[in-house]
Amino acid sequence: MAPTVLLTTAYLAPVSYYTVLTNAANVLFENFDSYEKQTYRNRCQIATANGVMALSIPIEKGNSEKVLTKDIRISTHNNWQNQHWRAIESAYNSSPFFEFYMDDFLPFYTKEWTFLWDFNLEIQVKVLELLDCKIKMQPTTEYKKTVDDDVIDLRNSFKPKLLNTIIEAKPYYQVFAQRFGFQKDLSVIDLLFNMGNESQLILCE
Repeated sequence: MAPTVLLTTAYLAPVSYYTVLTNAANVLFENFDSYEKQTYRNRCQIATANGVMALSIPIEKGNSEKVLTKDIRISTHNNWQNQHWRAIESAYNSSPFFEFYMDDFLPFYTKEWTFLWDFNLEIQVKVLELLDCKIKMQPTTEYKKTVDDDVIDLRNSFKPKLLNTIIEAKPYYQVFAQRFGFQKDLSVIDLLFNMGNESQLILCE
């Protein structure tokens, strides 16, 4: 087991993120960082019949760089929950395990949420439950630019624009692989819907 890792919150984070998360002994989630745009904090990537699609949760406008991530509010405009669920359903309804897991995820797209942090946390708890992963998680209580020696700081290690990730996830079955080849580091739901309870084997280092 790895030592304590420090991560940012993320919306249905990529497989590499969950590889780190599920192999850690303890996890700290940064609770006092300034919100950054165009990160996994409010977006994920799924595989569709037309290629990779990014799904972004809209946030309330403002100078978000000066707002703590934990205080970011989800915008109620654009009916994003319905749009996201329709995109997920369209992308994965032919995958082996979509029907098995769909009732676990659908409530997140019908209930109203105020804060991005709360939404991300609750859906992450559900994902870890489906992965049968029990780890100790807790939020930070203050922002530290430099972390303690026994903590691995991965707050800047998972971003959509990073060409290389710190973890190279193992290839696995994907519905559209014959058309596009294996598409790496998509959202963890891509792994779950395609691999079911064998997802744990992919995440094990």
